[in-house]
Amino acid sequence: MSQKNNKHTAQKILSLLKKEYPEVKSALNFTNAFELLIATILAAQSTDARINIVTESLYKKYKTPKDFVKLPIEELEVLIHSTGFYHAKAKSVKACCEVLVEKYNGKVPASFEELNSLPGVGRKTASVVAGNAFGIPAVAVDTHVKRLSNLMGFIKSEDPEKIEMRIKELIPEKDWIKFSLLLAAHGRKICIARRPKCRECVLGDLCPSFNP
Repeated sequence: MSQKNNKHTAQKILSLLKKEYPEVKSALNFTNAFELLIATILAAQSTDARINIVTESLYKKYKTPKDFVKLPIEELEVLIHSTGFYHAKAKSVKACCEVLVEKYNGKVPASFEELNSLPGVGRKTASVVAGNAFGIPAVAVDTHVKRLSNLMGFIKSEDPEKIEMRIKELIPEKDWIKFSLLLAAHGRKICIARRPKCRECVLGDLCPSFNP
């Protein structure tokens, strides 16, 4: 498929998904950039539903980076135990909060580069926070975005950064944030990894992996 046709197909997919999920938004619950940052760090190898359960009670008591810095790591591990990989996640959260307090006066920086430099924060987490908390154009490549980008023929790669750059080539910058959310929503509802509902998929005519 030519670059021109590939771009046309990707943007048609974008249009169809916008109609299918008109109210799409982040599946993680948050009220500010800090809550989204911590939730996204915890979300690695877990489900958004599980993270929302954990953070609902977590944020009632611990609201700022200073609160997490003061919280003993053993107690934090107990609080986030059900998210999985809690030892590593607790270390990441603590280290991230320490930098926020020391370098940014307890504020989450509104810059992709600065977000990406925080301990425990990779490109995906930085993109999630930059896009959903600050409205900075970004493409967050989660497991759904990675899988659907390959299934739909945008790219043949498991490298999140290559997928991110490819989507940025295919989709207008103003839709980068939304496209990530739409692919994730479609991956959760229809294009499910082990049991895709191809017969219910609005993208059947455009998807090379369509298997009714």
